[in-house]
Amino acid sequence: MTAVSHITTHVLDAVQGLPAPGIAVVLSALKDGEWMLLAEGVTDADGRAKQLGPEALPVGTYRLHFDTGGYFARTDTPTFYPEVVLTFVVDDEHRHYHVPLLLSPFAYSTYRGS
Repeated sequence: MTAVSHITTHVLDAVQGLPAPGIAVVLSALKDGEWMLLAEGVTDADGRAKQLGPEALPVGTYRLHFDTGGYFARTDTPTFYPEVVLTFVVDDEHRHYHVPLLLSPFAYSTYRGS
């Protein structure tokens, strides 16, 4: 079994009250003022992406980019947000970071998960 990466996410379609499968997710790190691609993934049937990069990352600034437009296009749902970008800080290289996304066509929210 493959280990879970240091950064994971879960996308919930808040309108449907169901996980949002098939959303492309990109993890990047800020290095010397530029964003560097670390990993790419797609949410599974449960709306989760557990394999986004290595098991450990150094302290730093990271971001998750979600292709929400592609998801809403597949469900034939008009949306105001074709993408969501969440920027966050990893301040403990030994702690797991879970960054969930609650999504609807005209709003989204996130929080520091566990």
